[in-house]
Order: sequence, then structure tokens, then C-alpha cells
Amino acid sequence: MNSPDNMSLLNLILSASWAVQVVMLILLIGSIASWATIFRKTQALKNIKRLNAEFEEDFWSGASLNDLYAAAIQNAKRAGPLERIFASGMREYHKLRERNISHPDTLLDSSRRAMLASYNREMDVIETGLSFLGSVGSVAPYIGLFGTVWGIMHVFTGFSGMEQVTLATVAPGIAEALIATALGLFTAIPAVLAYNRFSREIDRTAIRMETFGDEFTNILQRNLRTASHTSH
Repeated sequence: MNSPDNMSLLNLILSASWAVQVVMLILLIGSIASWATIFRKTQALKNIKRLNAEFEEDFWSGASLNDLYAAAIQNAKRAGPLERIFASGMREYHKLRERNISHPDTLLDSSRRAMLASYNREMDVIETGLSFLGSVGSVAPYIGLFGTVWGIMHVFTGFSGMEQVTLATVAPGIAEALIATALGLFTAIPAVLAYNRFSREIDRTAIRMETFGDEFTNILQRNLRTASHTSH
């Protein structure tokens, strides 16, 4: 047990019971892992936003769909989610045209389904790590609280044989236990803030990709109608 004159943070942690130290270690590992996820996710979302913006600029610049599709195939390894969704729709469209399928509804439905499947795959990748941050943010305070309760129980059990217990003798042990709660909050708060921020950004990205899919489908539909009228 620490004396009142020896209550530095490091001494409190080192003198805590083994159960509280295990809780602190778990929370420390969770904090490091969540910060690593936050930095990695921040960079990934920034890259996705940049790549999507670059492709949208090319898409609306007036280039032909076939030229954009050729560029997407050539740029497959470095393409962003929006470009891959576009490439999936165009790939399905060309496959059906190669099979001499020219019915507009069939072409549009197949392209739309291909883009939807690609969209779902992209969203799975984009949302990677989000559930981990949510779990850390919701569970860490309870883990810290468990450490605190255990530590306080340990303190009072240790004083059970004493005839006189003063605040000066109890304070160091309680301080040791409360560090677990503080560490739990230190781990949870950044994870919750990051989770909420990333969720908003991912929702905006999802809406942007869904809107692009609808706009691209409309363009395909207009091109098919134009080709149908020209053939007639």
C-alpha cells in the first residue's frame, strides 16, 4: 500500500493489485489499438475522398464512357471506390453487348445489379475498423469500472483486520483503483468521438456513391434510347 507521501501515478499503478493491473493493461492495449485504427482510418477516408473527387471530375468532363472505362481498367490497382463501381457497371454492360443482348431493360438491370454488388463490397472495406471503435467506446468504461470496484474491494479487505482506519490510510488504495476508471474513460472517449466522426463521413461517402450510381444509370438509359432511335 502506498503512503500518502508516495502517491505518484507510476507508484499507484505499480502498487495496484494484480487484477487492477491486468485491467489497466487491457485498457492500454485497447487505447493503442484504437488510436492506430483512428490514424489509419483518417488516412484511408482522406484517400477515398480524393480519389472519388478526381474520378467525378473526369466523369463530368465530357469524356466518353468507353474512354473512362478503358482508363478505369488500366488504373484498376489505384482506382477509388467510385471508379470501381463505374467499372463494374460498364463491365457488365459490355459483357451483355458482346452476347448480342440489346434489350435496354436487361442491360440497365444487369449493370445496376453489378454496381450494387460493387457498392456493397466497397462499403464493407470502407467500414472496416468502425465496429472496433464502437466496441472500444462502449466497453472500455465498464472494464475500467470493473477494475475500480475490484480495487476498492481489495482495499477494504486489506483493512479488515485493522482497529482504526483513517482517510490517510484508505486514500492511496482508492486512488489506485480509480486510475482504472480514468484509464477506461481515456480509452473510450477518443474511440467514441472518432466513431461518430467516421460514421458521418462514411454516410456522406455512401450517399455520394449511391447518387453517382443513379446518375450513371440515367446516362446509360439515355444512351440506349438514343442508340435505339438511331437504329430505327
